Amino acid sequence: MKALVADAEWKPRESYAPGANEEKQKKALVGSQVWRNPTFNIKEVPAPDIRNDEVLIRVKACGICGSDTHLYETDDEGYIIFSGLTKLPCIMGHEFSGVVEKIGSRVTTLRPGDKVAVESIMWCGSCEICRSGAPNQCRNIELLGLSADGAFAEFAAVAERYCWKINELAERVPDDVVFDLGALIEPVGCAYNGIFISGGGFKPGAVVTVYGAGPIGLGAVALAKTAGASLVISFDVNNERAKIAGDMGADYSFNVFEMDGCSPADKVLELTRGSGADVQVEAAGAAPQTIPEMEKSLSAHGKIIYLGRAATSTPMYLDVLVSGANQVIGARGHAGYGIFPHIIRLLSSNKLDISRMITARYPFEKVIDALEASTERIDGKILIKM
Repeated sequence: MKALVADAEWKPRESYAPGANEEKQKKALVGSQVWRNPTFNIKEVPAPDIRNDEVLIRVKACGICGSDTHLYETDDEGYIIFSGLTKLPCIMGHEFSGVVEKIGSRVTTLRPGDKVAVESIMWCGSCEICRSGAPNQCRNIELLGLSADGAFAEFAAVAERYCWKINELAERVPDDVVFDLGALIEPVGCAYNGIFISGGGFKPGAVVTVYGAGPIGLGAVALAKTAGASLVISFDVNNERAKIAGDMGADYSFNVFEMDGCSPADKVLELTRGSGADVQVEAAGAAPQTIPEMEKSLSAHGKIIYLGRAATSTPMYLDVLVSGANQVIGARGHAGYGIFPHIIRLLSSNKLDISRMITARYPFEKVIDALEASTERIDGKILIKM
């Protein structure tokens, strides 16, 4: 089968000492500290075999994630930007949907022909953290398409427990649309996890601001509106994504570079008549720029939900947290807690519309062109159609 394979040179920075397991397995806990001069090639590789608890999926649609863009991009020294778990070479791609082609002998909930969306957080289910109910923080985690072979390929093999049927969604929309929506459930699930699971949700009528109108930020906008936010305010750094955020349900959407000297914090306070925002979502991966604005415009008992992964430190004025009884909450992933089935139900019942975030579709043969286009950061979601 054809697949997009990423590879790079294992060359830890002088300032970074890989652990013994990292060195032995050539699996970096912080990819941006180790992998240098990446390459990307469409190759002919063997179709994956499946274990008895796995299914073979014919991939239909796979989205380009910011993590994929960060794997593709490099800094001035040639190191990848992605700061998470990475093992190369690896077939890229992790936001995907498809059709079950074959099932292992122990698979009981899926059958050939089922349409599925797939989690990319590959939790073990056996460690103490998983067994305590926090699969996104699994001690033995693998990341599909980053540390384990993914779905920019004709076929992908994944465990049954990571797959969720979208057959009911297929009853409402045509096949080409159902697979597009299925590929969006993973990034929207990250926003769902951040706001409603890690963040504990909010009361209907709350004010929500979202910094960063990439796919996860756009998912946060749509979910906040669906969940009853009275006001959703979005900020980004270009007009294209600001417009998409408005299309997704933001009441106000701003390009921060075109605000005539008004800061995001000032704008939030203006629109809320000084009360501030109840929930502030960081989906930009630009904490040094966004966190200070959030601090200045946070309501009493407000929450900052940090979703934008970046290997950075950011000073905070902690008295804000004390005086306002506020919270800063980190969140990773989309696994567990009924996240996938809840999103599927919202989509199937027409309560959630996320299709407008799709701004480009590329055939698989143009996947490297699509990766290059993603570095412009003007699209909502770029999909690869298999």
